[in-house]
Amino acid sequence: MKLFTDVGDVMRRFDAQDYLLDTGTASAIYLAVGLGRPLLLEGEPGVGKTTAAKTLAAVLDTPMIRLQCYEGLTASEALYDWNYQRQLLSIRLAEARGSGIDEADLYTEKYLVDRPILQCVRYRGPAPPVLLIDEIDRADDEFEALLLEFLGEATVTVPELGTFVAERPPVAVLTSNRSRDLHDALRRRCLYHWIDYPEPARAAAIVRRTVPGATAALIEDATQFVSAARSLDLDKPPGVAETIDWVAALVSLGVANLVDPDVSASLGALAKTPDDRAVMREALVEYSNR
Repeated sequence: MKLFTDVGDVMRRFDAQDYLLDTGTASAIYLAVGLGRPLLLEGEPGVGKTTAAKTLAAVLDTPMIRLQCYEGLTASEALYDWNYQRQLLSIRLAEARGSGIDEADLYTEKYLVDRPILQCVRYRGPAPPVLLIDEIDRADDEFEALLLEFLGEATVTVPELGTFVAERPPVAVLTSNRSRDLHDALRRRCLYHWIDYPEPARAAAIVRRTVPGATAALIEDATQFVSAARSLDLDKPPGVAETIDWVAALVSLGVANLVDPDVSASLGALAKTPDDRAVMREALVEYSNR
C-alpha cells in the first residue's frame, strides 16, 4: 500500500495539518515511508523535528508511539519487559495447589509486556504506526546497540520466545539535537535529513498559521528579529517553537510592534538563560533605535 503518491502529496497533506514543509524535508519523509526505512532527523532544538513525526502520524491516520530518550534508558523500558507481579502470582497459585511451575512456563507471551518498540513491531492495524524515538542523542551510547536489530530488520528478538517480525515496517523517526555524535552503525541503518532554521519568510508563514491573532507586521518584525538574533553570542539560539511562543506572548500582552516598552516582559518566551535575556534586551534596544 503506497501511503504517498509523490513529494508534492507529502507537502500538501502536511500543509492541511498546518505544518509547512520545505522540499528537502518532504523528500526525506517520502523516501523513508516509501522505502520502509527509519528516518534520522537532526537539527537545532525547536526547528520542528518532533512535530514532524507527530504530524506524519496525523497525516497517515495511524497511532504515534513515542519513546523519549534519556540517560540510562534500558531495553526493559524501550523494547520489552516481563510482568513480574503476574509471574509471582502464578508461582504462589501453583504452590497453593500443591503443584510446581516450570521456569519456561513463566516466560510466555502471557507474561510479556510490550514496550514502545515491540508494540510497534506487533502492531496489526491497517497502516504502520509511527514510532518516534525522540532525542536519541540523550541516551547512552550502549542504548544505540539495542536499536540496531529493529532499525535494520524491523524485528525484536526475545531470547525466551524467539524473534517477532513486523507485518510491515513501522515508520520510525529518530530525532537528535546533536548533543553528542551518534554511532556510524545507527546512521547507516537510517535515511538522514538535517532540518535547518527556516528563512524569515517561511518562518513568518509558520507563525501566521499557529498564531492567527498576530498582525502581519508584528509577525514579520518578530521573525526578522529572531533570525538576526541567532547570529548573536547566545547560549541557546531560539528556534521556530520559541518564535511561536514569543509572538503568542506579544499578542497576549497587546504589543503591536517591537518598539513597544512591554516587549521586554515577553522575553521569557524567547530567551532561556539570564545571559541570553540580557543580550536580547540589548538587541531590542538597538532595533528600537534604528
